[in-house]
Order: sequence, then C-alpha cells, then structure tokens
Amino acid sequence: MSEKVLVVTTETIAGYHVVETMGEVFGLTTRSRNVVSSVGQSLKTIVGGEIKGYTKLQDTARDEAIDRLKTAAAEVDANAVLMMRFDSSSGAIGDSVAAYGTAVKIEKDID
Repeated sequence: MSEKVLVVTTETIAGYHVVETMGEVFGLTTRSRNVVSSVGQSLKTIVGGEIKGYTKLQDTARDEAIDRLKTAAAEVDANAVLMMRFDSSSGAIGDSVAAYGTAVKIEKDID
C-alpha cells in the first residue's frame, strides 16, 4: 500500500490536484553505529576523504525514513506527500533521520 504513495518536495504535482489534506506525517528512524567501524572511520578523518561507512549509514537511514513516511501517509488514506523534507542529527546513540511532509489525497486533472 505505501509503495503507491507519491512523495515530492514540491507544493504541487503537475497534472494533479489536491482533493483532501490529511495533515502532517512523519517517518522517523535512528541508526546506531558499529563500534569497530566507528574507530576505523574516525581514523579516516585524520587523512580526509569520504567516510563510506557513515555515507552508507545515512543512505540506509534516509531510505527507512521515507518508507516509514509513506506508511504513515497510507495509514491516513493519503496517496501523496507534498513538501517532503528531512531533518537529521547525530548523537551518542546514533544518527536520527526524520522525513516529514503534508499527507494529501490527489486526483488526476481532467483535460
């Protein structure tokens, strides 16, 4: 069901109009870092360059947050999320990512 939810960062979707607004929805996740990997990645900060382990962690967290956002939208019977944004933070526990936007029901425009 959630795979049918369209997520966009814009206010409108070309060729569609909003017929109902359900309100704000969120997709949240916190991913912990592997201690051994963290030590190795910390050494990378000395020489510079991409820290691939952290990049992978961010990608995984982002994808999970979007999936949860779509699920939250589907639960309120929305078929789209407008103005999707991300917020993230790093802490002692791990990296937190929040995806959020406005859940709406859209219909195709009649030409």
